[in-house]
Amino acid sequence: MAAMSFLQRIFRRPDYRSDVTQFIAQLKTEQPDLEAQQRAGRALWWDKKLDREAIAEWQDARVPQKAYVYGDDPRRPR
Repeated sequence: MAAMSFLQRIFRRPDYRSDVTQFIAQLKTEQPDLEAQQRAGRALWWDKKLDREAIAEWQDARVPQKAYVYGDDPRRPR
C-alpha cells in the first residue's frame, strides 16, 4: 500500500494545465459566444438532412467517363 501512495505522489499533477488548455479557457472567457458560433457554423456546413431518394437518382443517372475524355472514340468512324 505504501508503494501505491508513492506512485500516486509521483504521477499526481492536479494543478497542471497545458498551454492549449489555458489558451482555450482564456479564449472562452474573452468570447463567451464562441461555442454558439461554432454550432452555427457546423449547422451551416455539416448538419444537413440528406434526400436519399435524390442521391439514388443521381447515382443511377451517372454516365461512366472514358479514361481520356479528349481523345477520339476508336469505335466511331471518321
